[in-house]
Amino acid sequence: MMPRPTLIHDYLTITAQQYAQKPFLVCGDQSYTFGEIDARSTSLAHRLIERGIGPQDKVAILLDNSAETVISLYAASKAAAVFIVINGAVKPAKLRHILNNSQAKVLITHNAKGRVVLQALKILDQKPSVIWASPHGKVSTALSKAAPSYNWNDIITETPGCNADSLPRANPTDLAALIYTSGSTGEPKGVMQPHDKMIAVAQSIIQYLENDSSDVILNVLSLAFGYGLYQVLMAAMFGGTVLLEKGFVYLHDTLKKIAQHNVTAMPVVPTVLAMMFKLKNLQDYDFSSLKYITNAGDALPLHHTALLRKLAPDAKIYPMYGLTECVRVSFLSPELIDQHPSSVGREIPNCTAFVVDENGNKVAPDQIGELVITGDNVMNGYYRDPEHTAEVFRNAPDGSVRLYTGDLFKRSKEGLLFFISRKNDMIKSRGERVSPLEVQNILLDIEGVAEAAVIGVPDDMFGQAVKAFIAPADGHSLTEEMILKNCTENMENYMVPKYIEFMPTLPKTPNGKVDKRELKKREA
Repeated sequence: MMPRPTLIHDYLTITAQQYAQKPFLVCGDQSYTFGEIDARSTSLAHRLIERGIGPQDKVAILLDNSAETVISLYAASKAAAVFIVINGAVKPAKLRHILNNSQAKVLITHNAKGRVVLQALKILDQKPSVIWASPHGKVSTALSKAAPSYNWNDIITETPGCNADSLPRANPTDLAALIYTSGSTGEPKGVMQPHDKMIAVAQSIIQYLENDSSDVILNVLSLAFGYGLYQVLMAAMFGGTVLLEKGFVYLHDTLKKIAQHNVTAMPVVPTVLAMMFKLKNLQDYDFSSLKYITNAGDALPLHHTALLRKLAPDAKIYPMYGLTECVRVSFLSPELIDQHPSSVGREIPNCTAFVVDENGNKVAPDQIGELVITGDNVMNGYYRDPEHTAEVFRNAPDGSVRLYTGDLFKRSKEGLLFFISRKNDMIKSRGERVSPLEVQNILLDIEGVAEAAVIGVPDDMFGQAVKAFIAPADGHSLTEEMILKNCTENMENYMVPKYIEFMPTLPKTPNGKVDKRELKKREA
C-alpha cells in the first residue's frame, strides 16, 4: 500500500499504479507510459545511490527537454536527493557558477554537451561526478577520460532488488529542487523548493485550471524554467499527458501536433506567441481541441490576447503572474478578460498578496507599490546566499515569511491586481513615471510590430528618455515616422519614445523572456 503522498515522486508512483499503460510523455516519435517512467526512475535512483548520492545531495541535470530529463529528476527525488535542471543552452561560465553554488555531487548530461561541460569543469572548486548518459554508449575519448561514461539504457534497466521500497525517503519539508533564476539582475540564484511547498502550489494551479486525466499539454518551455517544469510535475499528479518539445524552433511541426494529439492545454510566454504570430498561414492550423491557454513569465500583451481569441475562440485564456521564488501568485479568470484585459487577476488558492509603499504600509486601491506575498507558495530562499535571502524573504510579526517581489503593482477597488513594472525598470521621464509595459502594449497594437521592448536611457533634459526596440513582423516595413505618429495619437506626451531602434529580433533570456539587461548593455 502506497503511503499518503507527501513527496513529489509519490504522485508519479500513484499515477503509474492507476494508469500504468497510459502515455505520460511524448517526445518526438517516442511515447513513454507512466509505468515506464516510474520504473526507470526507480532504477536510476539506485544507480545514483550506488555512486555515492545521499539524502539532500545535489544532482544536476544538463539535458534538453527529454524523457531522460524527467527520469533523472524523479530519480533524484526518489534517492532523497535534490534535483537541478539546467537549461540545455547554458554557457560554460553560468554552468560553472551553478555547479559551484549548488555543490552538485553528480552531473547527468549528454556527450553533445561535452565542450561546455569540459570548459566548466576546468576551474570548479568541487568537481561533480559526471554521468555521460549516451543513448548509444558512444562517448569521445576526451569525455571518457574526464569522467565515467555509461550507456543510458544500462543505468535505467531494472535489476533484482532495485525496487522503490528499498529507497530512502526524504521528509516533506526537505528540499526537492533548486531552480536557478535567469540572472537578469546578476548571477543566477538557486531558489530552494521543498517537497511540501512544490506540491501545495501545484495543487493550487491544478485547482483553478480544473485539470483532469484527459488533459494533453503541449510544453515547449524548458524544464529548467519553473513554468515548464511544473507542467510535467502537475501532469504526473492528475494523470495527464505531456507533449514535451525541445523548443519552438520548428513551428510547423509543433503546431501540427495540436490537432494530431488533441492537445487541450498550451502554456506560453509572449516570445513564443510573437514567433507564432509571424507565421503567414497561422489560420491554417487547427486549434479547436484547446481547452485553455496560459501565459506566465512576462506580461501578456493585449494585442496577443485578441489574436489568440481569433485562433482558438473556445479556449479559455489565463493571464498569470509568478516568480521562481513562489512559482505562481495570481491568475485572471477567463470570464473577466474582456472587462479587465490588462489584469493578472487575483491570488491563487492559499496565497495572499498586498501592495505596499516604501515603508511597508499597504497602499490605497489604485495606488502603485511593491507586491508582497505570503502563503504556501513562498519558497525557502536562495541556496547558500543568506544576504539576498534576507533582502527578499522577510519575517513578518505573525511568524510568516513575506516575499518582497521587487515588482510594482496596483490593486483595483474590485481586488484585481495589475502589473506595472519591475522596480528597476520603471522610467522617470519629464518628472513622470512611465510604465514600460504600458508603452510596449501600445507599440504591439501597431500593425506590423512583432516584438517590442522599452527601457529608460540617460537624458540631460528629461532625466531619462524612453527608448523602444522594435522587431517588425515578416513582410512589414516600418519607419520611425510611422511608429511616432501612432504613439503621439495613443500616448501621453511623456510616454512617447524619444528613441526607436529596429532589430530583426529582440534578444532573449534562456527562459524565453526579452532580455532587457542585454538591451541596456547596448546603451552603456
